[in-house]
Amino acid sequence: MAEFLRIYEENPNAKEISKVVRVLKKGGLIIYPTDTVYGLGCDITNLKALEKVARIKGIKLEKANFSFVCSDLSNLSDYVKQIDTSVFKILKRALPGPYTFILPGSKSLPNPFKKRKTVGIRVPDNNIAIDIVKQLGNPIISTSIYDEDEVLEYTTDPELILEKWGNLVDLVIDGGYGDNEPSTVIDLSEDEPVVVREGKGSLEIF
Repeated sequence: MAEFLRIYEENPNAKEISKVVRVLKKGGLIIYPTDTVYGLGCDITNLKALEKVARIKGIKLEKANFSFVCSDLSNLSDYVKQIDTSVFKILKRALPGPYTFILPGSKSLPNPFKKRKTVGIRVPDNNIAIDIVKQLGNPIISTSIYDEDEVLEYTTDPELILEKWGNLVDLVIDGGYGDNEPSTVIDLSEDEPVVVREGKGSLEIF
């Protein structure tokens, strides 16, 4: 059964964050809060962990549309091709926030994603997620945890998440109730921004 760890979003305890990072560095899987729904994630540099997440989602790793959760935009060039000023301005305006931006992937993407033309980038407005990535030193992947219940769609209660997912992951973070609306996905890989999915993030800022 996964470890259940309470972390407060207003002021995440550095020791608790270190515990999470240790799990990730060992190739563990975590469920963690974001500014939208709870996410299932692992260290993007750990192939075995990535494969485990893909297995849980029932997809091939090469075909998985995992987002990269970054702590800010400073490491963007590690994963994304040179972007123009207008695109960067959109990112600066929207992030951190409840958006996933699809951008052209660079040649230095981690091995399983090397053949991908694009990559989804997230900088959630959530201190727990941001602190984990900062302390880890590279992004974690994010994929939403769906609920089979069609009414709910996403499980928002961390204790229910533990009940449901506790045997599949190594650690579940209780960061309070999650949201029931996913991020807004915007494709910035072509000339004009394209809204792929309308979610929590407002489209008015574009």
